[in-house]
Amino acid sequence: MGDPAPPAWMAAAARKWLEDAGAIAEDGAGDGRRAFNALPLFGVRVSLAERGRAVCSLRVPARLTDADGNWHAGAIAAAVDDVCAAAIMSVEGIIKVSVHYDISYFAPAKHHEEVEMDGRVVDRKGRMTAVTTEVRKKESGALVAIGRQWMTTSRPKGYQGSKL
Repeated sequence: MGDPAPPAWMAAAARKWLEDAGAIAEDGAGDGRRAFNALPLFGVRVSLAERGRAVCSLRVPARLTDADGNWHAGAIAAAVDDVCAAAIMSVEGIIKVSVHYDISYFAPAKHHEEVEMDGRVVDRKGRMTAVTTEVRKKESGALVAIGRQWMTTSRPKGYQGSKL
């Protein structure tokens, strides 16, 4: 990406955001505002969150599978969205919103299988950031899904929050 290294707090914030989501899902703690984000990240283990990249793994929990024991496509999509957001947070320090999201599914992941998600920032244009996440079975490396997104900030640069 050629840009200077982002401040270390951005990488730490991205890692904490992913880890906290998994912890909220496990113990039900929190105020419920992140419950949707937390559910697909149940049991997540973050191995890297820095310089436009977020890598984490998890075992597919029973509550996120369909009747055949496959990791539900909607849960995969939600997890990919969160990993994409964390990759961006690691270089920009903020969570962005999706303006275009595309995901392709290649193979099912089953209950108890361990998967690895590798999110990477691939380009930036103004307030827009392009990011991809590959989901692979950890044991075999088989591709489960690839998500591609354009994300943008929902607030103008310099926004300081509500003055209420």
